[in-house]
Parts: sequence; C-alpha cells; structure tokens
Amino acid sequence: MSVSELLETRTDAPDGLIASAEDIFDRVAVEAEIAASAGDTTDAATIRKATVTALNAARKNGRTVIEQAFLANPRSARDAVQSYAWLTDCLVQTVFKVATERLHPLNNPTSSQRMAVLAVGGYGRFEMAPFSDVDLLFLTPYKITAWAESVIESMLYILWDLHLKVGHSSRTIKDCLRLGKEDFTIRTAMLEVRYVDGDTALAQELASNLFEDLFDGTAPEFIEAKLEERKERHIKQGGQRYVVEPNVKEGKGGLRDLQTLIWVAKYLHRVVRARELRDVGMFSDEEYAIFAEANNFLWGVRCHLHLLTGRAMDQLTFDLQVEVADRMGYADKGGRRGVEHFMQDYFLHATQVGELTRIFLTGLENEHLKKEPMLVGLFKRRRKMKPGFKMANGRLTFEDEETFLADKLNLLRIFEEGLRTGVLIHPDAMRVVTANIDLIDDEMRASREASRLFLDLLLKHGNPERALRRMNELGVLAAFVPEFEPIVAMMQFNMYHAFTVDEHTIQCISALAEIERGERVEDLPISSQVLKAGVNRKVLYVALFCHDIGKGREEDHSILGARIARKVATRLGLTKAEVETVEWLVRYHLLMSDVAQKRDLSDPRTIRGFAKAVSSKKRLDLLLVLTVCDIRGVGPGTWNNWKAALLRDLYRQTATALDEGIEALSPTARSDQAKKALRESLGDWDKKAMRAETGRHYDTYWQGLGTPEHVVFANLLKGLGADEIRIGLTQDHDRDATRAAFVLADHPGIFSRLAGALALVGANVVDARTYTTKDGYATAVFWVQDHDGHPFEDIRLKRLEDMIHKTLSGKVVAREAMRSRDKMKKRERAFKVPTNITFDNEGSDIYTMIEVDTRDRPGLLYDLTRTLADNHVYIASAVIATYGEQVVDTFYVKDMFGLKFFSDAKMKSLERKLREAIVKGAERADT
Repeated sequence: MSVSELLETRTDAPDGLIASAEDIFDRVAVEAEIAASAGDTTDAATIRKATVTALNAARKNGRTVIEQAFLANPRSARDAVQSYAWLTDCLVQTVFKVATERLHPLNNPTSSQRMAVLAVGGYGRFEMAPFSDVDLLFLTPYKITAWAESVIESMLYILWDLHLKVGHSSRTIKDCLRLGKEDFTIRTAMLEVRYVDGDTALAQELASNLFEDLFDGTAPEFIEAKLEERKERHIKQGGQRYVVEPNVKEGKGGLRDLQTLIWVAKYLHRVVRARELRDVGMFSDEEYAIFAEANNFLWGVRCHLHLLTGRAMDQLTFDLQVEVADRMGYADKGGRRGVEHFMQDYFLHATQVGELTRIFLTGLENEHLKKEPMLVGLFKRRRKMKPGFKMANGRLTFEDEETFLADKLNLLRIFEEGLRTGVLIHPDAMRVVTANIDLIDDEMRASREASRLFLDLLLKHGNPERALRRMNELGVLAAFVPEFEPIVAMMQFNMYHAFTVDEHTIQCISALAEIERGERVEDLPISSQVLKAGVNRKVLYVALFCHDIGKGREEDHSILGARIARKVATRLGLTKAEVETVEWLVRYHLLMSDVAQKRDLSDPRTIRGFAKAVSSKKRLDLLLVLTVCDIRGVGPGTWNNWKAALLRDLYRQTATALDEGIEALSPTARSDQAKKALRESLGDWDKKAMRAETGRHYDTYWQGLGTPEHVVFANLLKGLGADEIRIGLTQDHDRDATRAAFVLADHPGIFSRLAGALALVGANVVDARTYTTKDGYATAVFWVQDHDGHPFEDIRLKRLEDMIHKTLSGKVVAREAMRSRDKMKKRERAFKVPTNITFDNEGSDIYTMIEVDTRDRPGLLYDLTRTLADNHVYIASAVIATYGEQVVDTFYVKDMFGLKFFSDAKMKSLERKLREAIVKGAERADT
C-alpha cells in the first residue's frame, strides 16, 4: 500500500448518507450567509458572531434532516452515523476556512506555518452518534507557531459556541510518535486519524511515519494490550454478555469489541475500511456479513438512545429498551412483548460479536504472542489426546480438517475432548465448526452415538457448563437440539431474571455440577445429601436442560415444555420411565418454589396437597434439587437463606408425610411438640407461669410458629398490661431477616396498621402471621428485610421501633405519610404486571386464601391490608413472594364471624375494592 493510500484526503460528499449531502449541509449557502453577514469587516468578534449564527442554524437543520430520515428508516444506522460525521466535517471545515482566511489570514506562509486538521477516535472512523464527542488533532510540522495557536484558539471558541463537545490536542509528528510509543490509548487514537482539512502533505507524512516508525514490528505488544483492555472492560461492565441493562458501547459483545477488531486489523494490515477485512483474509464473506449486520444494529440502538435522551447515553436501561424497541419497529407477537423480541435480537448480535472477536483475537494471540493458555477445568496435568486431535499452541484442534469433517460426530466429540483434557478449543477449530454447522442434521440427531456424546458432556466430566456455553455460542447446541433454538438469547423483560433463558439454563446446570462436586455442603446441606445418597443423574440433568425450553410462547411454558422435554428425552435414548420422570419434573418445576414461597407451610392442608402432587420420595428429592438449581440460576442475590429455610421446611414436612403418613403432622401432635420445646427453652420459668403461657394460645399458634418465635412471645406477654404495646425486634439469621414481634390488645385492622408502620421505615415484609390469644391479645410477627434483601442492621432497629410506636399511638398516620414515600423509580416504570386476584377455599381447612398477583411497589401491602380491614376481613397470615417487579401476596383470611368467604357477591366486591386500591396506589407511586 502506497503512502498516499494510508490516509483518505477527500473532502467531497461520500456515498452512504441518509439524505442528500446538500440537504444535510448546504456549504455554498452557509458560506454566502457568513459573507453577507460579516461583509468586509476585519473585526474578529463580528466575524465570529456571523459564523456562529450561520453554523448554528445549519447544524440544527442538518441534525433535523438526519433525525427525520433516520426515524423514517430506523435501521439505516450506518447511513445515519456517517451523516452525523459528514455534518461535523462540514462544520469543522467551515470554521477552519473562516479562521485561516478571515480571522488569521497569511499572505506568504512559511514552511512552519502549515497545519492539518485531523479527526481521531470514532469521528476519525467516520462514525458518530448524535451526541458523540468531536475529537480533533491539530497537526503542525514543528513547534507550534503563534499563527497556529491563534487559529486553533479561534476554531475552538467557535466550535464551543456551537455547543459541540470537542476533545482536542495540538501536536507535531514527532510528538505523535513519541506519545504513541508511551501510551496505548494515544497509539489507538493514531490508528484512526482521518484528514478533515488543511495541509494534505503534512497529514500524509504523519500517516506514513506512524506505520513505518510506530506500528511496524510492534504488533505483539499492541495485541496483548488490546486483549488486556478488553478483559478489564468486560469485568467493569459486569463480565456477562447477558447483562440485563447492557452498555451498547462498552459492554461485552458491544461496539467496542467490533472496534477492537478494526484497530488490530489496521495495525497488522494497514486497512482503511472495514470491508477490507475480507480482502486481507481476516474474515470470510459470512463472517464479514455478521460483522456488518451487528455493527449496523448496535449503532442503530446507540443512535436511538442518544436521540431519546438528548445526550450521549449508551446504557440500555429498562425504560429505554421499551422506547428503542418501539422506534425500531418491534411489535408484540407470539405471546411476547416487542421489547423482548428486540432484546433477543440485541443479545444474538452481542453473542455473534463476542464469538467473532474471541476467535479472531485468540488466533492472533496464538500467532503473535506464542503464549500457551493455562489448562482449565479439573485437570492440572495434560491428558493424552484421542486419535484425530492434537494440541496447537496449547489449544485443542484436529489433526486434519478433511478427516475431521468426514465424521460429523466430531462436531460433538471436540467439545467432549475439550472437557476430558481440560484444554481450550483452538480458534481455527471453532471457525471450522461454525462454518460446517449444517452437518448436524436429523440423521446425526437420531444417532445413538451422538446422544451418548451429548449425555457424556452433561454427566461425565464435572463441569458441563463450559462445553454447553461454548456450544451455545457457536450455534452447535441449537443445531443438535433444535427445540433449544427459540430460547437462545431470549430475554425476559422483568427485574427478576438476570440472564437470558439459554444462559439461565446453563447457569442452572452449573449450579447442579457445583453441588455434585461437594462445593455447597454448608450452603445446601439437604440437596448435597440427596445427591450423595444417589438420584438418577441423567434424569436430573436432562430435566434441568429442558425446564424452560417452552418459554416465549403463548402457552404455559411448563405445559409446553413438558411436551417438548418428552420428545428431547426420548431422542436422547432415555428409558420410558426416565422420560416420564423428566416430563413430570419439567411440568411441575415451579411447584415446590410456589408452594414454599406462596403458601402457609404451617397449614396441614398445604403439606397434604403437595405430598399428594409429588407422590414419592424419589420425585421429592429430584424436585428439591431442580428447584434449588433453578432459583440459584436466576441471578446474583436471588438465592438467600429465606428461600432456603422455606424449601427445607417444605421438604422435611413432605418427607415425613410420605414416610409416616399425613397423620404424623396432625395439629395435636405438632402442638404438643411445640409446647414441649418451649418448656425446654424456658427451663427457668416456674410451672404456674409456664402453664398459663401454654394454655393461652390456640393450636394454630403452636403449629404456625417455631420455637424461637414462641420464646419471644412468651417473654413479651409476661406481665403485659391491658393497654400496653410491646415490640420485640430480633435477628433471624437462619432466614436472612429481622423478626418484628408485637403484642397488644386485639382490635380490628391491627395487621394493616402494623404493615403501614413497617412500610414507613422502608421495611419489606417477606412473611407475616397474626394470632389472637384466648385472653384477647394479638400476637403478630413480621419478618422484614431492607431494600437490599438483608436483615436490618442492629443500629437501625431503634428507629424502626420508634416509628412503629408513633404509628400505633396515632402520632404518625400511615395513610398520609405514605404519599411521599412510595414513589417508583423512572427506569422501573417500564415494567407492566397484570393484576390477578383469586379466592381459594380448598387450600386451607379453616381459611379462605386470597392471592393477589400484581406489580410490586412500596406501600402495596399496606394498601391491600387496609382495604381488607375496611371491609371487616380478619387476616390470620400473609405470605409474600417477590419476583423482581412482580409480587404475589397470599392472605389467609376469615370474615367477621370467623367463617370462610363462600358468597360470590362478597368475593367479587372484595376483588373490585382490592383492584381499586392497587390502581390508586400505582397512580400515587407514578406521580
């Protein structure tokens, strides 16, 4: 490549603008307007004012033209970003002309009085979003002269007056070379210099010197620096490609990854444009098409973000995801919101960008750095390769491509070999696998050997998630299990799931492998014990792989998923009995979680119904482990001691019911056991006081609470005065919550008043029970957490207690104080959760269960309980299950006569009033 080709020096309008160049910026008209306004004056202020006035109008017009054209063609991102760069060129060139011809003219310039104005960074690539920075390099041949300093100063003042965010540097060619050697950021910027105006020979001299004196021979250190920079950037952005609110520019699989490819290609091959990556053999036609499509899509998203927010915004937050999806033409269909279709496309592109970057950069790392990667997995010593495979630069590849492709099963074998040996797959081998994915056909899927290989990947090596993730990213997983393809990169638009459905599935399998390796014995004693005792691992892994495979369709994903799982498990060669168990597990994979989190586990009918549904200890064991892995795979912080305690309680009670019969959980037996435990805990009490305590409560009290709560209430009730209110705040470390216990004279609405007091101090209620003693006292206990899902710190307990006393004494009226405290954050308002209210008279022997499934917000529990209290509904307990922005509040209630609600009219009236309370509360939170 000759020196003259290293730097484009055209200043005429390029191809690929979103509107005609003249509509974007009419250079002749603008220059005529400046000339007419400034006339023949030499007054700098007048000339500057005339220039700023004309260019401000032209800039505003040009941006309007580009935005309107872009909104009309919302996916023409490449044309849009080039148009913004072209408009910026026109502004800079006009300002340079005014500065050099009118403000600081030179009649006979010397050789030192030369200057080139160059674009660097994204502007240098001729890619600009609406609010991108304008990065300029003012290049001079020698030390900067007074004339050059004046020109630069005048230009910058005018550009700032145009409200452009300008980044600038003034350097000589020697400065550029020296600083580029010292700083990789500056060296990267030098890769993207583009001529805008001024002395072309000077600009070309810089380009030539950069390649000859800076870039040549230094590729290994540059590649190493870019790889390290990429790694640090990904860690900073969350380390996951599927971050739910991704950064389009800096995130994993984002624009910066694509730009890294361009930087390295320019460094190695002196290419000017991305399309030249094919010409130098870096990309195949198919790979370049993926690159170009992803680049256009991501730039489109970024431009829409800038235009929606009116600033340089690159974070795709929840509220903006909805608006960008709408602008890009995504509509609701197939049971999914438009925003979910949009984000699935986003993550598919991010995955492809990630794989393209990984394969390309890893290949260069092998070629230029000659570093062998560390072995991964469980093996520290290298195992001998099976026939047909070999090591190349410390990575796994095939001995001969033709032989490798002659047996299509090798497309699975290479992943199993990688797990078996603990060696990473070579980038060249990954490219071959991707290019020949169509070899995976129906014949191969039906092959018994292929099924064995796939099951061995899951079962034999102790870390299946590594192979599954790589297979997924290369498209092998969806090709071998076509039923998996719809959930690849599928985003669930809610605040509960931190991952896409496919990544969640892999995270769940990783969680199971962790337990099997014995790494979670302390955290998960029962699951660890169940796996150690022995279960059908094949059934468990296949069920976990299929548990969410039915998502994204209009039909219930558990029902559809069960049908799909039967098909997949049969094809993988499981026995008839194993297939039936897999199908059952997928169909009921939410059952244990729902019962544990949404039902009162002290109610015998809850356990009776669940035990009947599970029917055997074998299925209970499998369902427990699957449930634990499913919750742990949702995202960081989702699993906690509260959920663990609920699941353990449900498991133990159900196991007892299955082994000994439901009679083992009879109310009388449980009450007797609870009283005995209290006597042992309070051994220093005299017999008379203990008889009074054990005799003052009904059976439901003894069944519904544990010994720690019974001890707390016994001490609070001892010597209680008729009008006295006592509060006991203690930490329940087993459940990751603060236990708030209250004793006071019983009266209607007590549950609601307590819920209001707790809401006012920012306490999230996760469970609550209230009972009445035989002598007329209310014993209410609430388990509460702070906004981060943790128990309240001990230093905050005093403030919590003071606010509760003020509310109960009437000094603070919860209804009024709540108005300013339950506002919803702007970014969370995009989430819509339909309200469903159901009444159930079968789930409990003595209570009607009212289940309210709706959008969560501060103060919701108070609104619901106040509405119930106002309608003379007695609340015995409330079980609260939160899933991100969705909450399911289940109330165990009676009417004012102590009976269930059987009247349809009464139930409809209550439902209407609850819905009204939800709507009014939501309106209050949105204002």
